Amino acid sequence: MGLIDLGIFALYMLGVIGIGVYFLIKNKGVDDYYVGGRNIGSWHVGLSVVATDVGGGFSIGLGGLGFIMGIAGSWMLFTGLVGAWLSAVILIPQVKRIDQLKKFHTFPQILGHLFTPRVALLAGIISAIGYLGFTSSQVLAGAILAEATFTPVLDRQTALIIMGIIVIVYTSMGGIKAVIYTDTIQWIILISGLVFIGIPIAYFSVGGITGIREVLPPEFFSLANVSWQQLLNWAITIIPIWFVGMTLYQRIYATRSKKQAQKAWFIAGFFEWPIMAFMGVLLGLFARVALLQGQFEYLGYESLIDIDEEMGLPLLLRTALPVGFMGLMMAAYFSAIMSTADSCLVASSGNFITDIINKWFKTPDSRRGFLWFSQVVTLILGTIALILASYMPTVLELMLYSYAFMVSGLFVPVIGGLFLKNASSLAAFWSMLLGGGTTITLIILNLDLPLGLDPIIFGISLSAISFVLINFFPLWFNKKIK
Repeated sequence: MGLIDLGIFALYMLGVIGIGVYFLIKNKGVDDYYVGGRNIGSWHVGLSVVATDVGGGFSIGLGGLGFIMGIAGSWMLFTGLVGAWLSAVILIPQVKRIDQLKKFHTFPQILGHLFTPRVALLAGIISAIGYLGFTSSQVLAGAILAEATFTPVLDRQTALIIMGIIVIVYTSMGGIKAVIYTDTIQWIILISGLVFIGIPIAYFSVGGITGIREVLPPEFFSLANVSWQQLLNWAITIIPIWFVGMTLYQRIYATRSKKQAQKAWFIAGFFEWPIMAFMGVLLGLFARVALLQGQFEYLGYESLIDIDEEMGLPLLLRTALPVGFMGLMMAAYFSAIMSTADSCLVASSGNFITDIINKWFKTPDSRRGFLWFSQVVTLILGTIALILASYMPTVLELMLYSYAFMVSGLFVPVIGGLFLKNASSLAAFWSMLLGGGTTITLIILNLDLPLGLDPIIFGISLSAISFVLINFFPLWFNKKIK
C-alpha cells in the first residue's frame, strides 16, 4: 500500500472522527444520543439499517462464502430481505404505536411494557451481551482486512487495537446521530467503490469470464450449490433478528412516523438482496480464481490449504488494485465495518445503561450528566469488545453466534407479547432463559447435532415450546413472576 493510499485512508479516518466530535458538541441529551431526536428521514435510516446489517462483517463474511461456494452464498442475505420486509409489515406498526405513547429508547423497554420489569431486565442482558459479541465481530473484520492489506507492517493484534480505538472513540462521542449520518456516507462510499472500482478491476485482473471458467467447477456458478440445512440455519438465524435487534428498534424510534420507518425497511431489504449479496460473493469468487491462478504466491499463499477463506477478498484487493484505488477501496470496506461496529456498540451501551444499570444503580439526573455517563459506558464496552475480538478466529462465526444467542432467547416472547392478548410474563421469562441458554450451551459444547442443524434450531424450538406450555396451560404454572 503506497503513500497515496495511506494518505487517502488516513484522511477518511480523520473525517469519521470529526463527525463524532461534531455530534459530541451538538447532542443535548439522551434522546439525541440513543434515538437521534426521533426526527431522522427514511433514506438516512434505511441506508443506516442496511449498512449496519450488512456492514463489514457480512462484507468480509460474504467474500468468504463466495470463496468456498460461489454465488449460492448470496442466499444468506436473501434472508435479510425477507426479514426486513416482513418486519416492515408486521412489526413496525405495532412498535410505532407503542413508541408514540411511551417514547422508549431501547428494545427491552418494549418487553417491559408488554410483560414485567423482570422480563425486560433479562432481555436487556441477552441483548447487551449479543451486541457486544457483534461489535467484536466487526472489529475483527477490520483487523483481518488491515492485516491482509498492510502485511508485513501490521499484524492482526495491532490492527485490532487501531481499528477498535477509532470505532470506540467516535461512537462514544457522537452516539446514534453520528452513527446514522456516518452510515449514510459510508454506505454510499462502499457501493460506489464496489461498483466502479472493486468489481470491474478484480474481474479483469483474473482474466474475465474465460479466466474464471478455466479454474472453477460449474457448481460455483449455480444458485443450487447449497444444502437445505444451510438455508434453514441462515433463515432461522437471520430473519428473526429483524424482530429483536436493538439497533433496529433504535432506528424505528428515530424515524418520524410509521410510514417513514416502513419505507426505510423496504429500502434496506432491496439493498441487501440482490445488490450487496451478489457483489460480496462475486468478489469472494474472484479471490478464489486469483489464488488458483497463483496471484497470491508472492504473499506466501500458494494453494487453498494455505489460506483462510475470509482472507481471500482482502488479498485480492491488495493484489489487483492500483495505487490510489487501493486507498479508496480500503476506505470503502472500513466504512462498512465501522457502520456496523458503531451501531452495535451504541445498542449494547443502551441496553447496559437503560435496561440493566438503571435497575440496580442511580445514574446521573441531569441530561448532560447522563449523556456523559453514557459516553463513558460506551467507551468501556468498546474496550471489552476489542478484547473479545482477539480470541475469535472468524468474523462470520462470531456474528452468527451472537445472532443465534439473541434470536433464540428473544424472538418468541416478542411475537407472543405483541400479538397475543394477556400473554404470560412467566412464559416470556422462561422462554428467554431456556431458548438463549440452550443455544449458548450447545455452542460452547460444540456437539455434532442431528442433520447438521445449528444450535439455534434447538434453542428457538425449546423457547417456543416452553412459551406455549406456560402461556396456554396456566393451571400448571404461576401466572406471575414473583
